Amino acid sequence: MVTYFEIPVADLERAVTFYSHVLDIEMSRELVDGNEMAHFPDAEGGITGSLALGDSYIPGDVGVRVYFGVASIEDVLDRVEAAGGQVAYSKTHVGAYGAVAEFMDSEGNRIGLSESGSTSD
Repeated sequence: MVTYFEIPVADLERAVTFYSHVLDIEMSRELVDGNEMAHFPDAEGGITGSLALGDSYIPGDVGVRVYFGVASIEDVLDRVEAAGGQVAYSKTHVGAYGAVAEFMDSEGNRIGLSESGSTSD
């Protein structure tokens, strides 16, 4: 049922630099109803979202948590630390679901990672 998400940021340039490096992606930018947005690339079969800068967007580590599906949690967590973020929850296997981890981004948001079918470490 979820079709779109927004991650609040305090500094859009810093956040774009962080996520571009961590997820190895390019982001497009747009002004939407007076708010600055940087869009994540569309994921085939998945949902899409944006980094959002505006009065109603307040970064934080509580509330709804977004998880990005990645091929290798270890690789992403290495890039998180290199980009100035920090690991908040190390890679943990969750049975048939694979593995998950969480990190704190450049803006103070807690973000999740999901790796499908991972059974070894």
